[in-house]
Amino acid sequence: MIERRTLHIPGLGPEGLDIPYFDVRGRGDGPRLTVLSGVHGAEYASIAAVREFVRDLDVAAVRGRIVVVPVVNVPGFWARMPFVVPADGRNLNRTFPGDPGGSFTEVLAHHVFTEFVLGSDYLVDMHAGDLPESLEPFTMYEESPVEAASLELALAYGAGHVVRQPAVARTVAGSTCAAAADAGIPAVIAESGQNGLLDRAAVDRHLAGLTNVARSAGVLDGEPWPVRDVRRHEGWHWLRTDRAGWWEPAVTVGQPVPVGGLLGTMSDVWGDVFAEVRAPEAGTPLFLTSSPAVPADGLLLGLARD
Repeated sequence: MIERRTLHIPGLGPEGLDIPYFDVRGRGDGPRLTVLSGVHGAEYASIAAVREFVRDLDVAAVRGRIVVVPVVNVPGFWARMPFVVPADGRNLNRTFPGDPGGSFTEVLAHHVFTEFVLGSDYLVDMHAGDLPESLEPFTMYEESPVEAASLELALAYGAGHVVRQPAVARTVAGSTCAAAADAGIPAVIAESGQNGLLDRAAVDRHLAGLTNVARSAGVLDGEPWPVRDVRRHEGWHWLRTDRAGWWEPAVTVGQPVPVGGLLGTMSDVWGDVFAEVRAPEAGTPLFLTSSPAVPADGLLLGLARD
C-alpha cells in the first residue's frame, strides 16, 4: 500500500507549513527506510529521482516500510532558492536536529527530524549540485557507533567517491546524516547532478543507487549488485574566500590534485588577481562553485582528502 500523506507544521507561516510524503507499507515485518530529498529546494535531479522511485515501485516487493519525502524544504522549492530557507536565510542542512523554539528553519528541522528521521532503521538523504554548483557524484557518511552500517549504505549507492566525515572535525555539521548518526541511525547523504539541472543521467544514477540501497537494507526484494571502483576519502577541506571577487576555477571535479596544486584564482572587477587558491593537501575536488561571483566568506570548492 502506498499512502499519500502530509505533515502539517503549525506556526510556520500564517497557515502553517504542509510537507507531502509517501508512506509505503510492504508485506510483513521489516526495516524502515526513510528517504529525504529537496532539503535544498533547487536540487532537482534528486527530487525527480525519488518521485520516479515511488511511481515505479512494486509494493509487493517491499518488506517493512519506506517513507519518502520528495521535497523537505517546500518554501525553498517554490522560491527556486538555492541552499537556504527563504524565511530566515538559513541552510536547513546545517540545522538538524533543530529547535522547536527557534527560527523558522530550526523549527522545520525539528519537525522533520522528529517525524521522519527518528524511528528509522536507515536514512538516505538525496542531494544534487545546486544552482551555482558543479559536482562529481559522491556519498558521505559519519564516523559514529553505526558507521559500519552507514558505510554499507554509502558503498551500495554506487557513486564513484565515498567520504567519511570524522566526528572531531565535521565540516558539515547539523546535517541530516550527522544528526541521524548521533541518534544511532545509519545514514548517508547521496549526491548526483549539478547546477540545478534536471539531468537524465543524474536522475538515473540516483534511481539505481537508491534501489541498490533498499535491497542492501533488506526493505526491497532483489539481490543487490556489487559495487566496484569506489574511491574512499577521509574528511574534507572546504575552501572559502575572505574577500569578494571573481572566482575562476583551475580544476574540474573528480580530478585529483597534488598538495600545493592550483585550484583557482580570485580577481577583482578590474581583472587583477588578488589570490591564488592552492590545495592544502592532496585531494579530489568533488564540488565547486561554478558562478564567478563569490561574496566574502563564500564557498569555492570542497576538496575531499585522499
